[in-house]
Amino acid sequence: MKNINYSNKSGFLKKIFIKICRKLGYEIIDQNKFEVLTSNKKLNEELSILGYKSINLPLGEIKITRKVRALDIIIRTCASVNMLTQNKKRLFEKEKIVYTLRTIKSLLNSVLDPGLTSLHINFKVIDHNSTNENLKEIDNVFKKFGKKYSLINLDVSKFKNQIEKINQRGKDVTSNQISNMANIHQSLLESKNCEDLIYFVEDDYLHRKNSIKEMIFTYERITSQLNKEIIICPTDYPYLYAKSEMTQNFLGHKYHWRRVNETLCTFLTSKNIIEKYWEKYIEMCKKEHAPFEKPLHDIYKKELCISPIPSLALHFTNINSIFGLSPNVDWKKIWDENEN
Repeated sequence: MKNINYSNKSGFLKKIFIKICRKLGYEIIDQNKFEVLTSNKKLNEELSILGYKSINLPLGEIKITRKVRALDIIIRTCASVNMLTQNKKRLFEKEKIVYTLRTIKSLLNSVLDPGLTSLHINFKVIDHNSTNENLKEIDNVFKKFGKKYSLINLDVSKFKNQIEKINQRGKDVTSNQISNMANIHQSLLESKNCEDLIYFVEDDYLHRKNSIKEMIFTYERITSQLNKEIIICPTDYPYLYAKSEMTQNFLGHKYHWRRVNETLCTFLTSKNIIEKYWEKYIEMCKKEHAPFEKPLHDIYKKELCISPIPSLALHFTNINSIFGLSPNVDWKKIWDENEN
């Protein structure tokens, strides 16, 4: 490529041209210097602005018409139960509270991204049967980050009579599953008080530092393109690769995303979606389906649900579980980064 040398005169005209383009809302790219002249940024820097524009080269800019106003992160905790439905040990074979604390710490690390400073983020912890010592450890993590949160001690008795005691497989519903369904029910009730987006997350999901930013920026980008609300699952579950299914691909903020028809109970969506499918979400809290998340899957037949490639979060089950270790990510490194 021929190098272009600017004279003082052409340099002056260039500055005037850049100012005009900036006022008109255009971006000027100097591919020779690998920078965006109108933004005074390199092409490898953050070009998107929350609530305003999403830029992904070489596709250009998407004006954000669906601005995210707030994010509520609702964490369901139960440090007294190691595994809900199986006796196998989790990856790294630690006590349950260790996964809970690292889950919370990874989320707190993720919301510190400078690109999210304009977004109001609220944390709620709905806990069932954790010891006072465990609750104090959870509190200490929030204090270290200087982040406020609300703690709700789950009262299972409020929901117990609403839960069918025989599941869809004809077996007794376990006490652990009853408390899990009650916790999900409580989290859904809490969503009624939320302003916009809600991230429902279990206490055994380790997040990458860019996870919350990627989800929020991608939510704005894709909903602005499609003019409709969506659901985001942060985990690239290995079991989804065991099926040969047609899908759709989407370009998010920095990741590729694909349409999925199934998730577990950790997902992000809008209050509008929750209200639209309220009865379907509540079904999951009243009857243990087969699979448990079947009501969610029914919603995904009507609404777009996407998950990232590679994964933004890891579900800590057994190493051999098809619901666990997401492929092609150095999870040991991320585990160590979130050590308490």
